[in-house]
Amino acid sequence: QIELVESGGDLVQPGGSLRLSCAASRTLSFTMFEMGWYRQVPGKERELVAQISKDFITKYADFAKGRFTISRDNVKESIHLQMDSLKTEDTAVYFCRAHWGLRTTWGQGTQVTVSS
Repeated sequence: QIELVESGGDLVQPGGSLRLSCAASRTLSFTMFEMGWYRQVPGKERELVAQISKDFITKYADFAKGRFTISRDNVKESIHLQMDSLKTEDTAVYFCRAHWGLRTTWGQGTQVTVSS
């Protein structure tokens, strides 16, 4: 079963940037997974931020378009989320997700706080 570990969350000022990473392990099939970033704030449902298919096709939430960039490295079995022009409303726990067929796996999350 694939395992996911996120990193890169931090406290950043509005307008700043962060790069989140998600490292996958315990799988021989990373290239088959659709990978994605989701976020969640207390009291709200988890929402899609961005996803990237096994064919490197990307999809972004409207709030992420033009500010966030998702990428994947199949050699290092990892994905990244470059976040620029961060806003206070981007504050959330960011989760990495791997999906293939009926299988969906989540990481433990990494906290991003945007505040002055």
